[in-house]
Amino acid sequence: MSSFIDELNDAQKAPVLHKDGPLMVIAGAGSGKTRVLTYRIAYLMAQGVDSFNILALTFTNKAAREMKERIAHIVGASEAKNLWMGTFHSVFAKLLRIDGNKLGYPANFTIYDTQDSQRLIASIIKEMGLDKDIYKYKQIQNRISSFKNSLITVKAYRNDPDLVEQDAMAKKPRTGDIYENYVDRCFKAGAMDFDDLLLRTNELLTRHPEVLAKYQDRFRYILVDEYQDTNHSQYLIVKALADRFQNICVVGDDAQSIYSFRGANISNILNFQKDYDNVGMYRLEQNYRSTRNIVNAANSIIGKNQNQIEKVVWTDNDDGPSIKIHRSTTDAEEGRFVANSIWEHRMQQQMT
Repeated sequence: MSSFIDELNDAQKAPVLHKDGPLMVIAGAGSGKTRVLTYRIAYLMAQGVDSFNILALTFTNKAAREMKERIAHIVGASEAKNLWMGTFHSVFAKLLRIDGNKLGYPANFTIYDTQDSQRLIASIIKEMGLDKDIYKYKQIQNRISSFKNSLITVKAYRNDPDLVEQDAMAKKPRTGDIYENYVDRCFKAGAMDFDDLLLRTNELLTRHPEVLAKYQDRFRYILVDEYQDTNHSQYLIVKALADRFQNICVVGDDAQSIYSFRGANISNILNFQKDYDNVGMYRLEQNYRSTRNIVNAANSIIGKNQNQIEKVVWTDNDDGPSIKIHRSTTDAEEGRFVANSIWEHRMQQQMT
C-alpha cells in the first residue's frame, strides 16, 4: 500500500489518508485532483472497505473510465470491478433499473437522449395545434429540463403562479400543458429522459424510505468529483445517500464552475461545511500543469470573485512565454475567438 501513497505530495496525501467522516478537497487547476480521488478509493479498499460499498460519481464517462483503470492497476481488476463508479446519470440509471419498478417503470425502460426528447416535444406541439414559431421545441425542451433539474414536477409547476406567469408573459401559456403531455407520453412508453434519471431517483428515495435505507447501507463511502458543478437535484441525492454514515468526500474548485447554464449551483460547494459537522478541509494548491505566468494571471482574476473558498495556487514550473491579451466586446465574440484559436493551433501543430 505504501508504494502508491508515496507517489503523492504531502498536500495530496492528507485527504487520501482521511478515512472516516466528511471532507472537502479544494483542488486548484492541474493540482492532481484525479490522482487524489483515485488513490483515496484504492486506500479505502486497502483498509478493508469492500468495493461494493464505495460510490464514486463523476461528470464524464471518460473520467470514470480512467479512474477505474488506475484503481484496477493498483488493487487489481477483480477488486475494482464491483465499484459503483460512473457519471451521475449512468449510476442512477443502474439504480433505477433495479428499483424503478416501484415508480411504475419497467426494468428495461428506454432512455431518451436530447434528440428523442425534442422530437417528442415537437410532435406534441403539432398535435396540440400550437404555433411552432412561438413554441419552439428546443426552447420548450430546455424549459422542461430546467424544471426537472430543480425538481419542479407538473403539479409543482401548476401550483407556482410565478412560473405560470413567466410563461404567459413569454406568450407561451400552454407550456404546462406541453410539460404534462410530455411526461405522460414518456411514462406510457416506459421511457425516461436524461433529466428523469435524477428526478426519478430523488422521487424513489423520497417516496420509498426502505429503498433509501438500502442504498445508504450499501454506499458507506461516497466520493463526488467536480462538486462545484452539481445541480440541486444531484445535491439532494448525494446528501440523502450520505446521511447515515456521512463518509462523504467532495472534490472541486469553486473557481472552475462551468455548468451554471445547466443549473449547477455554486452554493453546493460553498455551503458544504454547513451541511456536515467537523468537515475535514484540504487544499491542493500546487499546479503541475501550467507555467508561472498563467498561474499568476489566473490568480489575479480569481481573486476578484466576491464569494469564494480561499486558496493560493502556485507552481514550480518556469515562467513560460508572456500572456497575450485579446479584448472582446461580447461573450459570444470571446467564445468564437477562443474556438478559432484552438482550431488554428491544432492545424498548425497537426494535432488530432
